[in-house]
Amino acid sequence: MERPRGLHQGDRPGGDPVTPEHAALIEGEPLPTARVNAFLAAPHRGAGNCATSHDEPAPARRQAEAPSAARQRRRWATQVVVTDELARRACADRGLKAPEEVSPVSVLAVAETDVADLGSIVAAALAHSPAARTLLAALESEQTVPETAVRDYYDRNRDRFLTPDALRRGVDPFHEAAPSDTLPYDEVREGIARELRKAAGRKAFFGWLDQARAGVTYSHGHEHPGDPSHPDHEHRH
Repeated sequence: MERPRGLHQGDRPGGDPVTPEHAALIEGEPLPTARVNAFLAAPHRGAGNCATSHDEPAPARRQAEAPSAARQRRRWATQVVVTDELARRACADRGLKAPEEVSPVSVLAVAETDVADLGSIVAAALAHSPAARTLLAALESEQTVPETAVRDYYDRNRDRFLTPDALRRGVDPFHEAAPSDTLPYDEVREGIARELRKAAGRKAFFGWLDQARAGVTYSHGHEHPGDPSHPDHEHRH
């Protein structure tokens, strides 16, 4: 679950906003606003295959964009860039080398189900950031799934393991299925373990990101889109 993190800075004493040179401070080190501007200026498709409320508008539409929508787009972009920077630092700390990107702002396709599971900011950050993907892969590889958990998942989700013939006959997997109507455990075990390891890796990634964002201080105009301290806030996933 994505949550607003950090403090805010960048207001004049009289309350008028300034244009800061940095979008955020990460453990006291500035993240240049230029990186957010570069991300905003690049032609890309938001968080992947499905349309989200934060898909990047075409240049012609940007000019007619409501000021509040433009401010929210900048805040959203800041979160993506901050996540990328945090992941770069985490990879460096772990001795992981993220692959070079042909374009530093290229966005890969993220499946619609992944957007729903991850939230638009994290999904877009993973699409945008080789470092974030490298870190997620490392966290997934570190997860250990007990055999008991794999077997329990198989026993509780028999509807997912019906044979094609049983599906055609409309067999009720929990009441009338014969042993031959269900795929053998040994045949599906590896796939179940892989999915559980993936889920555990994502949970670990969210835990890491929540902790890492606690050290971020956002400049005025770059707060989390769901931060209730600014009038445009919205909290979507």
